[in-house]
Amino acid sequence: MNLVSSGIDGFDDILNGGIPRGSTVIVEGAPGTGKTTLGMQFLYNGAVREGEAGLYITFEELPEQLYRDMAAFGWELKRLEKENRLRVLCMSPGLLLEQMTEPGGLFEQLLKEIGCRRVVIDSISLYRYDAGERENLRQTLYGLRTVLRKHRLTSLLLREETEQSGGEPPFENYLFDGVVRLALRPHMGKFRMRTLEVLKMRGRPICEGEHAYRILDEGIHVVPARSMLEDVALLKQSDQVATGIGRLDQLFGGGVPRGTVLLVDTNSKANYKYLVGAIVASHLHQGDKLLAMLSSFNTPGDNERLLALYGISMADKAAARDVWYIEQYDRHYPEAVQPQVLDASCLDNEAYRSWQREKLFPILKEGLEQGRRWFLYYDLNTIFAERGRDYVLKTLPSETAMARSYGMTVMLLCNFSEIGEETSSFLERTSNAVVRTWVDGAYQFAQVTKSPTGKISEPLLVENVAAYPFIRLV
Repeated sequence: MNLVSSGIDGFDDILNGGIPRGSTVIVEGAPGTGKTTLGMQFLYNGAVREGEAGLYITFEELPEQLYRDMAAFGWELKRLEKENRLRVLCMSPGLLLEQMTEPGGLFEQLLKEIGCRRVVIDSISLYRYDAGERENLRQTLYGLRTVLRKHRLTSLLLREETEQSGGEPPFENYLFDGVVRLALRPHMGKFRMRTLEVLKMRGRPICEGEHAYRILDEGIHVVPARSMLEDVALLKQSDQVATGIGRLDQLFGGGVPRGTVLLVDTNSKANYKYLVGAIVASHLHQGDKLLAMLSSFNTPGDNERLLALYGISMADKAAARDVWYIEQYDRHYPEAVQPQVLDASCLDNEAYRSWQREKLFPILKEGLEQGRRWFLYYDLNTIFAERGRDYVLKTLPSETAMARSYGMTVMLLCNFSEIGEETSSFLERTSNAVVRTWVDGAYQFAQVTKSPTGKISEPLLVENVAAYPFIRLV
């Protein structure tokens, strides 16, 4: 699709690339929200950065007032007019419609004179007063849309916020291609936050929700919701292992970065096995060795059958000494993998630490010396139950730090609701990425609340699908 850059920092990200060329988009907001600034920024940067001439049509403000106001942002509108890259036109709503529909009229002359590609009309709210009856208003706005589409003009139509906006959408929301709402919202009882929300953009996937924006010295700057600082150092030094779960890989910048700690928060109601299965299998397919500690209710047989769905034979992996299990419950394992089971079921914490140094660490070291990668999968609920909270808080930071230093990828499974807010926060700080999944009514959701890319997702629906990787986040 042919897209037009809005020229507004952060706005194109919300639209996943920009505004579809030739679209007519309503920009709605109360006085003081920055509609005029946004409209002029769209035209100014379109002319300066994209080489697309623009026309600003105002029904109330005189051009000289706009020149003065926009000069505060360093926008030299008069210079652009002299260069035939911009026109600022002041006329009545009725005269504009008359000239737009007249063949060879003033509107067409201006378009040809500057090679116009973008238009801003400020504001279509006045047509509500001039048109009178609803049907007349509909015909007026329909005619406006028809002319703008005829000339393939990418247009922003500014509109004052109306009482209808809080209830039934005005009919023009259905008529035009897009609707963007600017608002000032009370925030934390201390100040009002400026927010931008794309209610509609025909032909584009949008980042839903309200996004904060600021009016800076250079104009409007939008900060997409759920954006945080990315871990640049980690992303530069890491390669990613794609999970096959499209939305998750996108949020992680291509996949799970090697050498990271991924924390998955879930509970007994949520079916997390396909999420875990896809991530574990993706690393095994990449040739990683696996060290796993399973939960009390996830049996070795369950794990074997799950990974078989992803084309992984645990018997073959065990025969190649590519998989090891830490067993805390003295359970039975399939015969083929029994030699790879490390029994820690009868050890107190002090003995367990000694056992790690004497039994476990040499196995990890051997794999590293062979030039192999390790993927560690720990059910933290098991460690909390068998070793206690204090043990986890004392040992987890050093163990994850060691794993990171050797480029090992760690996935930790935990139930935040069982360990309390303080401990959950500690685990989140220890991790590079956090995925939470839960059940609400008839649906299961998943949300990335921390990622190396700095991206945080909205709650996503978890859908089971018949094809690999058997899960989709939508």
